[in-house]
Amino acid sequence: MPRRTPRLVPQRTTYRRLFTIPGTRAFTAGNLLARLPTGMFGVSAVVMIAGSRGSYALAGAVTATGLAATAAAGPWLARLTDRHGQSRTALPATAVAVLGSVALLLCVHYGAPDWTLFAAYAATATTPNTGGMSRARWAHLLDGDPESLHTANSFEQAADELCFMLGPALAAFLCGTFFPEAGTLAGAVLLLTGTLIFTAQRSTEPPPSPLPKGGPPWRAPGIPPLIAGLVATGGVFGSMEVATLAYTNATGHRAVGGAVLALQAAGSCAAGLLYGRLKPTGPAEHRLRWCLLAMTASMSLPLLAASTLGSLPALATALLLAGMATAPTMITAMTLLQHRTPEGRSNEGMSLAVTALLLGIACGSAAGGWTADHASPTAAFGLPVAAATTALLLAIQGRTTP
Repeated sequence: MPRRTPRLVPQRTTYRRLFTIPGTRAFTAGNLLARLPTGMFGVSAVVMIAGSRGSYALAGAVTATGLAATAAAGPWLARLTDRHGQSRTALPATAVAVLGSVALLLCVHYGAPDWTLFAAYAATATTPNTGGMSRARWAHLLDGDPESLHTANSFEQAADELCFMLGPALAAFLCGTFFPEAGTLAGAVLLLTGTLIFTAQRSTEPPPSPLPKGGPPWRAPGIPPLIAGLVATGGVFGSMEVATLAYTNATGHRAVGGAVLALQAAGSCAAGLLYGRLKPTGPAEHRLRWCLLAMTASMSLPLLAASTLGSLPALATALLLAGMATAPTMITAMTLLQHRTPEGRSNEGMSLAVTALLLGIACGSAAGGWTADHASPTAAFGLPVAAATTALLLAIQGRTTP
């Protein structure tokens, strides 16, 4: 009888042991390259359009249209991915997204009508969710080893935070140092290159499921309240971003607003890596409620710093500490989503999470902007607390056995 090579990571899982699984280093490298542009495209489009057309309102409307298109197209693309495989769907989807980015660049550069900007940027909605695909690969490789999957999900969340921290900074540097279109062009090249590397790793790809079991993930037991909680969690992110930028602008520190906000992502990245080294205990739904409780408490720190201390260093420290609760929350929520998603629909389940977060971010950003304008930037810091509390209440009310 031939000896079977184990796929699971032996003994206590560490990040080093995690990447001893053949093929994981290669698909992770490609995934990071493909994921970085997700934090670049929005900033690059705003800089490029506002600089050329002189209208931040137009730039914001174009990027908002792209966000809505991404939320609508994501689940559909993920369903195709589950049925036909990651390689067969990610490459054509990436090609369409890259063409959309190039079209946007050309439309801006040559002064095409405004409506063409909306159409071109909407085409980038086919950008594949490589973060979700990567998590699906880990779930496939580590099936039956929840401790290793917990470590893998922690790494993926830290990678998300790192990309969203570095992406906007890289885009701003490229657009400001070279030419306004440089950020969009570099993002398109990184997306295409990373996807080619990622999809070339066929040995780690989950097998397609032409006839997946069960119904749509959003109908599976326990997923609706989890998705609702992710919408509320997205509201935390969106409202905190707007509140921070509005506050730094109002206090005369507009130039460092992005850097101060990046501290929240840095805290989340560090906490995510540390959380992945811990051995998970107890049901994931119980851990999620504790994580949400910690996030609710930590989101009050920026509010207290802005309302009582009025100090930028104090706010920066509060954001760093507040960020440390977000990664454990997201890691646990994604683990729970993987457990509850029907077999053969893992990519679609991950896409639902992204759609929920995007919806929450959009709502949180809008509410944060309205509050900052009609009340005060300091009052806007109360919205992340309210959104986190809502997520906690949803988790408590939606108790379901995984």
